[in-house]
Amino acid sequence: MKILSKHGASFVIWSILAAYALFTLLPILMGLLNSLKTEGEILNNILALPASPQFDNYLTAFRRTNFFRSFLNTAMVVTVGVSGIVFFGALAGYKLSRTAGKLSVFLFGAFVMSMLVPFHSIMITLVQVANRLRVQGWPVGLGLVYIGLGVPMAVFLYHGFTKTIPKDLDEAAIIDGCGEFQVFFKVIFPLLGPITATVVVINTLWMWNDFLLPLLMLSDSRHYTLLLSTNMLFGQYVNEWSIILASLILTLLPAILLYLILQKSIVHGISEGAIKG
Repeated sequence: MKILSKHGASFVIWSILAAYALFTLLPILMGLLNSLKTEGEILNNILALPASPQFDNYLTAFRRTNFFRSFLNTAMVVTVGVSGIVFFGALAGYKLSRTAGKLSVFLFGAFVMSMLVPFHSIMITLVQVANRLRVQGWPVGLGLVYIGLGVPMAVFLYHGFTKTIPKDLDEAAIIDGCGEFQVFFKVIFPLLGPITATVVVINTLWMWNDFLLPLLMLSDSRHYTLLLSTNMLFGQYVNEWSIILASLILTLLPAILLYLILQKSIVHGISEGAIKG
């Protein structure tokens, strides 16, 4: 009976997980399915299989969104933003975790508290500040804004993960003649690989899939990210859903591939950083 009850509980758990996975993946599967249809097929039945796969939809979406230019713009934003978040977040998290005192506690608390501020409550002020600093309207400037928004979470994760690294390593490196920056970059940072992968993937997915902030920051179509270029496909009176869905699938593919490659490091890094934090 115990064996049956264990198997029964396992079956229920796996059934729930499978149903949840299907529910989560259903929008992507529906988008992929309908991106291969004609407009008539989509309007007739969105759940039916395509009578004849229309791969030309992807070529049309590729051309209309100027995919290469939009991809490079998005990659530039992500590169600047993620690099800055990793650099400043790792340095700050390491320093705060290794420095005892009320100031360190206060600063770490300030970083954590800033994570609770809703973006919508500061977006107008943020755009005004970006305009004053002359970083509005170009991908690199958008990446700089992402750095400011993403560093608090990175500090929180790095702060917790650094506590798992013995301080003896710092002391041994200092005895060998390393300065503080050398200790960090030569000894500590290489050990932060799992949490760095976590920070990279989380922030890459966030920036890659973000629509609101690029919409507020970028006004020239030559600087549009992939999602903004896809948004240009929506017409005032008519929408070609097969082309729009094909463009969305093209936009999602790089982010999904990155997540699949680094998913183990993401889980490990988050669990270590959260528990020790």
